[in-house]
Amino acid sequence: MPPKFKPQKQQQQHQKDGAGPRVVYWFRTDLRLHDSPALAHALSLKPSRLVPLWTWDPHYVYRQRGSANRWAFLVGCMGDVSSALARLNPRQKLHVVRAAPGKVIGPLLRKWKVDVLVFERDTDAYARTRDAEVTRVAEALGVKVVAVSGRTLFDSDDVVEANGGRPTMSMAQLVKAAGKLGKTAVPARPVAAPTTLPDPLDAEDMDLSDIEREIEGEGKRVDEENPAVAGGGGGAAAAPARPGGDFNAVQRTLAHGTHTHTQYRVGLMGPDRTFSVPTLQEMGIDPHDVTTPHVGGETAGLAVLKRYIVDEEYVGTFEKPATAPTDFEPQATTLLSPHMHFGSVSVRKFWWDVQDVLEKRKREKKHNSAEPVNLPGQLLFRDMYFAAQAKVGVAFGQVVGNPVARFIPWHLQSRYAVVKSEQGEGEIQVADGTYVVDDPQAEEYFRRWKEGRTGFPWIDALMRQLKQEGWIHHLGRHAVACFLTRGGCYVSWERGAEVFEEWLIDHEPACNAGNWMWLSCTAFFSQFYRCYSPVSFPKKWDPEGRFVRRYVPELALFDKKYIYEPHKAPIADQKKWGCLVKGDGLNRKIENENENENENAAARQQQQQLQTYPKPMFDFNERRQFCIDKVKEAYDVGLYGDDEKVRTGEWKKMFKFNDRGAKVKEAANGSMERGVKRSRDEEGENEDDTGENADDNGDDSDDEHEHGHGHDTEKKSEKNKRGKRGQKTLDTMISRKKVE
Repeated sequence: MPPKFKPQKQQQQHQKDGAGPRVVYWFRTDLRLHDSPALAHALSLKPSRLVPLWTWDPHYVYRQRGSANRWAFLVGCMGDVSSALARLNPRQKLHVVRAAPGKVIGPLLRKWKVDVLVFERDTDAYARTRDAEVTRVAEALGVKVVAVSGRTLFDSDDVVEANGGRPTMSMAQLVKAAGKLGKTAVPARPVAAPTTLPDPLDAEDMDLSDIEREIEGEGKRVDEENPAVAGGGGGAAAAPARPGGDFNAVQRTLAHGTHTHTQYRVGLMGPDRTFSVPTLQEMGIDPHDVTTPHVGGETAGLAVLKRYIVDEEYVGTFEKPATAPTDFEPQATTLLSPHMHFGSVSVRKFWWDVQDVLEKRKREKKHNSAEPVNLPGQLLFRDMYFAAQAKVGVAFGQVVGNPVARFIPWHLQSRYAVVKSEQGEGEIQVADGTYVVDDPQAEEYFRRWKEGRTGFPWIDALMRQLKQEGWIHHLGRHAVACFLTRGGCYVSWERGAEVFEEWLIDHEPACNAGNWMWLSCTAFFSQFYRCYSPVSFPKKWDPEGRFVRRYVPELALFDKKYIYEPHKAPIADQKKWGCLVKGDGLNRKIENENENENENAAARQQQQQLQTYPKPMFDFNERRQFCIDKVKEAYDVGLYGDDEKVRTGEWKKMFKFNDRGAKVKEAANGSMERGVKRSRDEEGENEDDTGENADDNGDDSDDEHEHGHGHDTEKKSEKNKRGKRGQKTLDTMISRKKVE
């Protein structure tokens, strides 16, 4: 519960004047009016004036990767909540201020004579540092700060405390900890949406012209020419920026001259001085680059939720492992995850709408699926990752310094910079957003994986869907993550997490890092010898290859016999089906390679009309075994991310890892040709993952295997142990397709 409000001197004066407090409600990842505990608290103060605020934070603009699809989804959410505010009070809207919160909120509170600042609590690593700085500044001004939980089913910090101060590394730990928070391990019921809103300040009082002059006068203006200062109070949680360090430069395709965008060059209040939501064009993003069919906003999100809730059979019998990763138009799952990330749909409303259906079906004696494979179970997995990140902090999203992550000497390791700890406890190492190309072959694997030209149609189809639509099915994410890390490429999971950060519209830092650690067998899951096959796994779901034909159209005419292994098709058939399997996929059109002047014109024309699809970039079975051997070696050594040998770089000698003189790259923008060069360091419960055969050479047993989830428990036994059964979870069954 939020603390009881105690009037400050300024607010006491407002009360003497017969008015309530002036309140700023700071929107972040809660772009909705329904079930907003923080907004409900703000309104419970009976404010005389209410300013709904959004700070257009350069940290996210420059330092967190995001494609045009996700920016469009965010803008849709912002526009929709602004319209919803206006429907309750025509004078209201979402007021967007274009500056780093650590720099601008202090002057705003002083200018607007604010009494109370209210926001939804956020346990993301950067958000903690940002909010701590804002709270310090606000309280120094005599402003009351209230942070209210609402982003998760259960308050993440409370869950950690109930878990003995440890990160939640399994579903069982999450459920047990939640059970200690109250009489029943269920979240609170949603709160009602407001029906009225107070006015904002008058236009004259809202005007920020003097603050613009103040900030510019101090030399603190942040614009596109200086993204290096984009952290804006980010501290240790924000990756150190380099000059010109715009991770989203590749998205700004409307670049003209030296200016790639104008979102900060138009002042704090926007180009029309009305606190407008930035447009894609102002970000330098071409609206034509938005290719996702998924629309952001509370209105759209609630409509999606309603569409599924009225289908009681779907809700009652939903089992995540039985949903097909190859389904499209429509997909097999709800696709509410991006709405929960931006807060356009409340996770608690989702939970209780589903629970009400399940209770109704129970009374009617109809079958309901059980946790963790049912819909509530999916939301609990989300809470599990949030609580784990809440405890670990910034290190949860990287290898070095991460106490829950096993250390594996993958190729393409991250570079790190030393910064001051946000807790004031000395210095820590933070990934700077770039990586070292220690092996050119691994870099080629990574780039071909990202671009959907590996020569494995199932993997390529998923990666192309991801880039085009900003979303792929849960099991599809598992397949491509396994393939990049321990199932073929032997590339660091951090590289894959960066690509997902860039392209997913539902990118959630805690869940993204957690899932990549899970699939790479560095945390949460340890059965590294069980890999997804890029051939046998999709065949079980889609023997006709409809999914591949949709997203890899050059293979659309191939016979189903060859749809997952097109390189095995006879050349004559490849030509008949309009696509030759050759090369690396960079050039998908055949140039006339036959210089024989006697060749007839018809044959040359046919040759020129052919497309190409790449051959497999490696032998999957050979690479799978290579990865298994390498991961087993790392398990036997037994290092974790926070071990001294990892932090100092001594691991390189142990694994004979050589990256001296290697090039440095960044996942979204490629080679780092500008900027400051940084020195590199020289010096629980049993949960199954895939259970899937690797070209029918894997283990399809239902047996589960011992896996301790804590740092201490895992270090006691570094070698794989078999034979002990435990709790089944979602991923115990993800490859066991339900047979009716």
